[in-house]
Amino acid sequence: MASDHILKRFDEELERLNATINEMGGLTESQFAKALTAVRERDTQIAEEVIADDARVDALDVAVQEQTVKLLALRQPMANDLRMVLSSIKIAAALERIADYAKNTAKRGIVMTQGTAPASAVAGIDRLGKLVRTALKDVLDAFADGDVAKAHDVWNRDEEIDQVYTGLFRELLTYMMEDPRTITACTHLLFMAKNIERAGDHVTNIAELVSFRSTGQSFAETRRKGSGSLYTTDTAS
Repeated sequence: MASDHILKRFDEELERLNATINEMGGLTESQFAKALTAVRERDTQIAEEVIADDARVDALDVAVQEQTVKLLALRQPMANDLRMVLSSIKIAAALERIADYAKNTAKRGIVMTQGTAPASAVAGIDRLGKLVRTALKDVLDAFADGDVAKAHDVWNRDEEIDQVYTGLFRELLTYMMEDPRTITACTHLLFMAKNIERAGDHVTNIAELVSFRSTGQSFAETRRKGSGSLYTTDTAS
């Protein structure tokens, strides 16, 4: 009976940990969506809300760390349970970084309201952001359901995100070369684009962790990167 009681308590603690991550994921998704809205609509109030609410994500990250340390110290989990605990720390860290990228995007969005940026470039930021936001929502659903197949689908989408980022990067460089007056605005947009692309990388990491939680392994194949052409030199004559 005592053993059953301990197991029940352990299961309840794991459920509480998962609930904390789900709450953190929902807040991070909301932060990311609001940051995109702030940029698209040039809304400084929404941007300020994103910046202020980042502390809530940080607090949930701390809560996950505290819960995992307690579980490791008191329960000494093994096998599947150990994978769940260890992956929880990494998933929370990834979500915290995504929220940080949202905050930085919101800060740059405030600066952007003071100048003029090419409308098509701002639309490109929004398109890239929507791809990452959808991937984030889907990977959080995969986490909640333990759905490895859905996580793998999200993992595969990273190449499309990279390709859109590469196209936007080149577009922004073209604007700056053609009209020096756009350099300041386009530089902020370049940083926004990189923040969003990096958020997409963290979404991909979460997808891998969803697989690890269930199977003990990440995805076997090598993930293709759609932004590789940014770092190569075309030597063709």
